[in-house]
Amino acid sequence: MPRLRADFWVSAHLRRLAVEGIPAVQRRRGSPEAGAIFLKVDRLNGTADLYGPAPQALIEADDGERRFAAILTGADSPDVETRIAKEIRFDEDLWIIEIDDRDGRHGLELVE
Repeated sequence: MPRLRADFWVSAHLRRLAVEGIPAVQRRRGSPEAGAIFLKVDRLNGTADLYGPAPQALIEADDGERRFAAILTGADSPDVETRIAKEIRFDEDLWIIEIDDRDGRHGLELVE
C-alpha cells in the first residue's frame, strides 16, 4: 500500500491535534511527497521531547503507515534544538511539527 504524502499527513495530524485541544504548528515545510517528519514537544518547563521516523528494523509490516519512535525524551530544549539542526543538515527535506504541551501529548502511535 502506498504511503500518504508528507504534506497531507502533516496537515491531517495538525487538524487532529487541534481537535484534541493540543496547540501545534508546522515549524518547517519539507518535501511534499516524501519528506521525513519530526515532532518536537515543548513541555513548557525547559525540557522537550523529539520524535522521528522509526527505524525500518522496528517496523513489522509495510502497510503504508508512518511509524514514529522517540529520539529524545525529557531532554533540555537546547539539546533538542541541536539534534534538530543535525537532522536538517542530514536531510534538508524534512518536516517539523512543534507542539506545546505540559503533559507531552503528541497524538502518535510509537514503535518501541
